[in-house]
Amino acid sequence: MRAIQVAAFGGPEVLSPVDLPDPVPGPGQVVVGMAAADVIFLDTLLRSGWGQEFFPRELPYVPGGGGSGEVVETGEGVDPAWIGRRVAVRTGTGYAERVVAGTEEIMPIPDGLPFETAAALVHDGVTALMMERLGAAEKGEWVLVSAAAGGAGSLLVQLAVDAGARVVAAASSDAKLALARELGAEVVVDYTRPDWIERVREATGGGAAALVYDGAGGPLGTATVDALADGGRFVTYGTADGFAAPDPEVAARRGIRVFTPLFDGPPDQKIVRELLALALERAAEGRLRPAIGATYPLERAADAHRALAARTTVGKSLLLTGATEA
Repeated sequence: MRAIQVAAFGGPEVLSPVDLPDPVPGPGQVVVGMAAADVIFLDTLLRSGWGQEFFPRELPYVPGGGGSGEVVETGEGVDPAWIGRRVAVRTGTGYAERVVAGTEEIMPIPDGLPFETAAALVHDGVTALMMERLGAAEKGEWVLVSAAAGGAGSLLVQLAVDAGARVVAAASSDAKLALARELGAEVVVDYTRPDWIERVREATGGGAAALVYDGAGGPLGTATVDALADGGRFVTYGTADGFAAPDPEVAARRGIRVFTPLFDGPPDQKIVRELLALALERAAEGRLRPAIGATYPLERAADAHRALAARTTVGKSLLLTGATEA
């Protein structure tokens, strides 16, 4: 099978197309013929060698964390009725024509939902719904979403709007701001401008936002606390420039509740399955639409990583394998 392999940590150029033996399912496992592989910013960090204490990778490895496709083979103890079923898969690899996954790592795709849509929700759909549960946007309140045109951020804009909140979307280009407005944001702000926090406060009537979903992380994510009202909620999941680090004394003095779920380690598998099923269901109902801004053939995985690093990607990136009709 065709796959992408990382033989040494480094820049996008270490993503090499290779031919590998077809995987064989073990007991309780299936082989999924991939149609679309999910690409997330974490993939770029792991490729560079970051986070080995949290996400150890033995070289060489096939990057990625899943996607969507059809079950093509089943292992011992697995009902062969799975063969031919369209599934979303969330596992430890993904940039390949075929991947092995346990039955607990696959989820049937609702009829009529495209492979690309399902793949785009495998991680970002789960992340967005998890952040929504922590933040719990309320009707009529102002919600600031940073990195609002990213895979998870664009979904959080939709979820907040669906809850009846008023959304301020912060992003870094006209195209990204246009996407956020299309998804329902009432106000859009370019966070590359030095006065962007003041503009958020002005847009919310001077009272600032009641809730922040920070998808940027680092200094930018930390700065969003200044756009938050006293007593507000700060939910951060961004890692592009490291983690956001609000001053705990300032947060306590202002009554701000800070949620940093990434510090808690990988989420519980049962919760992940529940949220993935919900994301797929809402997408099938037309209530959640991942903004897929770029698709690449498998061999161009390096280009996908370069675009993410340069922050030119608007919405979600996917790799299309061509192994299954998407």
